[in-house]
Amino acid sequence: MDQNWSKRVLDTDGSHEKGRRNGSGPVAVQMCQSILPCHANHQGELGAGQLLKWIDTIACLAAERHAGIACVTASMDDIQFEETVRVGQVINIKARVNRAFNTSMEVGIYVTVQEVLSGVTKRVCVAFSTFVAKPIGTQKVSLRPLDVQGSVEEMLEHSLASERRRLRLYNEEAFKNLMKDYYNLQDKGLCSRKPKAPVVSTELTRVESIELVLPPHANHHGNTFGGQIMAWMENVATVAASRLCGYYPSLGAVDMFRFRGPSSVGDRLVFKAMVNNAFQTSVEVGVRVEAYNCEEWNEGTPRHINSASMIYYIPGRDGERQTFPDVTYTTLDGERRFLGAIVRKRIRMARKHILYSRDEGPISVPWDRSNQVYLGYNNVAALTVLAGKRGWEASNINDKVGVYVHEEADMLCIKVEMEVKTTAFHAFSLLSNLRLRPQWDKNYLSCEEVEKADEEETIYHIKCATVNGGKSRDFVFLLSKRQPCKNGDPYVIALRSVTVATVPPEENSIRSEAICAGFLVHELGYSTCKVSYYNQVTSGVLPYVEGNLAGWSKSMEETQCPAFLFWREMCLPQCSDAQHCGSRSYSFFI
Repeated sequence: MDQNWSKRVLDTDGSHEKGRRNGSGPVAVQMCQSILPCHANHQGELGAGQLLKWIDTIACLAAERHAGIACVTASMDDIQFEETVRVGQVINIKARVNRAFNTSMEVGIYVTVQEVLSGVTKRVCVAFSTFVAKPIGTQKVSLRPLDVQGSVEEMLEHSLASERRRLRLYNEEAFKNLMKDYYNLQDKGLCSRKPKAPVVSTELTRVESIELVLPPHANHHGNTFGGQIMAWMENVATVAASRLCGYYPSLGAVDMFRFRGPSSVGDRLVFKAMVNNAFQTSVEVGVRVEAYNCEEWNEGTPRHINSASMIYYIPGRDGERQTFPDVTYTTLDGERRFLGAIVRKRIRMARKHILYSRDEGPISVPWDRSNQVYLGYNNVAALTVLAGKRGWEASNINDKVGVYVHEEADMLCIKVEMEVKTTAFHAFSLLSNLRLRPQWDKNYLSCEEVEKADEEETIYHIKCATVNGGKSRDFVFLLSKRQPCKNGDPYVIALRSVTVATVPPEENSIRSEAICAGFLVHELGYSTCKVSYYNQVTSGVLPYVEGNLAGWSKSMEETQCPAFLFWREMCLPQCSDAQHCGSRSYSFFI
């Protein structure tokens, strides 16, 4: 969610809402709280559980304002806490319905904190909750659509709500698919970090707590208040995390909450928490909530009403986060939790880049013969630096191709590797000729050579297929190729977007850009080489890879193999001419 919306919702004169209260457009509901010692923990910081209660309260009120009837929380998306709130500060929470679907609606919540003396306002977090109208018996209640006639920001959030809903629906399927992949990686020893001493068993962090639901814990519908359940979950999760690190950890993020069923006054709620996995400077804690009424309590038959994963960190004095001890598992359930934490981290990364991707602004550089040497050098250097990054995490590896991801701050990069039975020079020669690419990559509709500066630098104009409907995309690339200077050096094919006056943007396509991409070809033997493809993902490239990142598609793995097989066959004597294989059509990505 962008800063424009934050500025607009912070208006206190209510002028933006006038004339819309009787309409069906979104109306913001706001809450303002002065942080008192009773809201804070022992360190004088606002407890995350208290904040979650306020968030759920304001979101419910916004949902009911639109629906006109009682509503209940169905789920809450990932929350990233960006700022710590302390005693004496003022917190502002605003919520509005972004979009109403058939029987559910999305509510956006924006939380800021204000320093009383200076008046400085900072963003604490942005959250998205899904609410449904309280069912009448077993029948779901249909909701009236939201008529968005407001600002550009409201219309944007209305549009993005559909994308967020799509990711929620794919979440369970993506989790199952990725778990299969990571079990495979686990068998190959490619996804578990080598533990360093001391190693702590996750079983030692197990916490169990029970709460009796009393009338003050219920909402205005008579059910246990969802925000109260979140607060209790945060409490036991904090204890589990502290048992691992021996310190006071801070809640950094919350994975998707999903309410599986209701509970009511008189129920006994049992909270079970345990560390799932540790990732150097963060740790994931899994929490499960079971409910019992009197009869179920006597029989020992619980109702599973909620589960969530919470991510903690240890704040350091210098602003850098401290590291957690490495953990290991001793049971099959511990292994499931261990790998599940890796998968959820991958899905969170994908959702962050898919949902919050924005145009980076112009990243192309003007092409001119006078700066050819400079651009060529930087093109090759950028790819070399990208390939040299440490910390690539295996995403999927099979017998033919390996896919890896690397995330650093807001930068996401992808690497694809494969060994090919051909000489490195032949692979280099074919990959560096982009005019051959439309014959084996169906995303490339056409590739035209715009200007050949010399034997090492060439400008190409590529027209690509549409993705998820809409307009087609096109790119203008500078291709810089280099042969090895000495034994052991790779062949380099670097790509980046440039601006050329003779190729202006076209009305019927979207001019997209890539900041760094290309191939490195390493010679392994006389007739064997390793081809590595790299791409620093931009908003123009993201539509081609988002399904692989989120886990609901394997197009990257499935299409890399035919693509590499195509030019591998072209390297063979009987298929050295591109025309021999011109009838084939395979998919690849930019």
